Amino acid sequence: MWIAIALICLALVIFLLKYVFSPTGPNPFDVDTREPVRPIVFDKKEKNKVLKQGFLASKVPANLDVIIVGSGIGGLGLGVLLAKVGKKVLVLEQHDRAGGCCHTFTEKGFEFDVGIHYIGDLLEHKPFRCMLDQMTNGQLQWVPLDNPFDQVVLGPPENRRVYPIYSGKDRFPDELKRLFPGEDQAIDEYMRLVKKAGRGIWLLAFLKICPLPVAKFLVYTGLANRLSFFFKMSSRSLTEVVNELTENKDLRAVFAYIFGTYGNIPKDTSFSMHSLLVRHYWNGAWYPKGGASEIAYHMIPIIEKAGGAVLVRAPVNRILFNKANEAFGVSVMKGQEEVHIHAPMVISNAGIFNTYQKLLPKELQAMPAIQEQLGMMKNGEGGLSIFLGLNGTKEELGLDAQNYWVFAENNYDELVEAYSKGEREESARKIPLLFLASPSAKDPTWEERSPGKSTLSLVSFAKYEWFEEWADDKVTNRGPDYKDLKQTFIDTALEVVMDVMPKITRDKIAFVDAGTPVTNNHYIGAPRGEIYGADHGIERFSAKLNATIRPQTPLKNLYLTGQDVFVCGFAGALAGALTCGSVVLGRNLHLDAIGLAKKVKLVKVKDD
Repeated sequence: MWIAIALICLALVIFLLKYVFSPTGPNPFDVDTREPVRPIVFDKKEKNKVLKQGFLASKVPANLDVIIVGSGIGGLGLGVLLAKVGKKVLVLEQHDRAGGCCHTFTEKGFEFDVGIHYIGDLLEHKPFRCMLDQMTNGQLQWVPLDNPFDQVVLGPPENRRVYPIYSGKDRFPDELKRLFPGEDQAIDEYMRLVKKAGRGIWLLAFLKICPLPVAKFLVYTGLANRLSFFFKMSSRSLTEVVNELTENKDLRAVFAYIFGTYGNIPKDTSFSMHSLLVRHYWNGAWYPKGGASEIAYHMIPIIEKAGGAVLVRAPVNRILFNKANEAFGVSVMKGQEEVHIHAPMVISNAGIFNTYQKLLPKELQAMPAIQEQLGMMKNGEGGLSIFLGLNGTKEELGLDAQNYWVFAENNYDELVEAYSKGEREESARKIPLLFLASPSAKDPTWEERSPGKSTLSLVSFAKYEWFEEWADDKVTNRGPDYKDLKQTFIDTALEVVMDVMPKITRDKIAFVDAGTPVTNNHYIGAPRGEIYGADHGIERFSAKLNATIRPQTPLKNLYLTGQDVFVCGFAGALAGALTCGSVVLGRNLHLDAIGLAKKVKLVKVKDD
């Protein structure tokens, strides 16, 4: 036994020397590729030439190095990283435009973002910001939200409490202490736990890129929990932790309010996961200038410059394998015919369930290693989005560059459980939480692009089962019962909006529609309408699961990227891309991003 332990420790040392101190693969951040910022393109036809390049077999580049399935940020971001080291990459997207949850759509003259509401950790010279600057050649611009950036609204109109959430590692707790006198100790301890747990995320990435025997050794010896406070706290629920800190129910609610950004109620949430989101916004929140479509718009040309392509209306119906069960390409449906495209490597950003349950042949789906991974994950909660197009400027409508998290009361667990277990028509009249945000108020280019108009995006959750009977109907013709159910959700949400934002009245609403879980299934390929990929419950953050669910699948030449590899959201999906890129390129891209930030900061200091 001790010989085995010694051998594994030796392997760990060798890995550290190889991937940390002397990486051999190419570094996509080796050269600073930022260019002078060009004016934002407002002409939608020009942007669509980049974002809506339809699939044709004749457009597929020859001699591909990699095929990536799915153009969400986990796929598109990875495509950019590989293109920057000379790889010829083909990204295939089933929707009619690239970007996944970063895409936008237009109805009745109003442009709506579907998934980008606010992004944190974008201070200049921080690794995340430096990485995004390189991945868009410095063209993607970010504008800060107001401070406070979030407003937590608790209770019914007759007993409403509003708690502003400020950015700033000092201001955030200081403002909480002002709002909750006598709770200094609880707030300080919360901050300490969040900081310590969040810092331990490094080991999650390490478990996914180190050799599997090393990862298993760290898990089964218990070293993972000892080395990282993230894993030590991962089995503790958010409810358990905050309830130990304070008896004040409103403070507990404020500690936990951001659970809507990953989709699990506090009692089912790992405190470690929650700590990542809290830390993510400590330094502020930002929005992409020009709207969310700017993200894909500035990434795609980098892939094309390296000889690759990003093609839409390209539904991949299966991954191709040879007799040795090695992936060597994909099949794309073009009408009723299959078009086979070959490459020595296939990377899926379609999510673990789509990849394993829909794109693999039946005999490979049945492999014990594949079934083990599927058994460790479950589908996330279905998302409900409501889009409002409004007549009036942000000043006239009282809209600002901040978000509102509106809760029926402070007992989140009980409220959401009752909602989820209720009859759908009854639950549609009692939405327990609603996220409100105005993309138009956050974007300084909006008034120039759409004068006299504004938009409001509302997000909540809804059970896939409530809408499942219409899943196979045409997306534009799901029948009167479906429309009636949607309208009930819309009417309930509008009552909340008009109460919280009194300048918005029904006569100002020029357009309104809702996207349900089956809408998400159609447009972004979410199996059960989830908006955050696989479920982010407590089990998701065990060391064992994270050592098992890795970019390298049990099938040779097939890899996973995106949210299901790391964690949810824009930053989480990009971390999934970095993790997958680390495995594919043979170097730790997470450390390369940190090194990039240090280099940029040093150059900035010299220039100053």
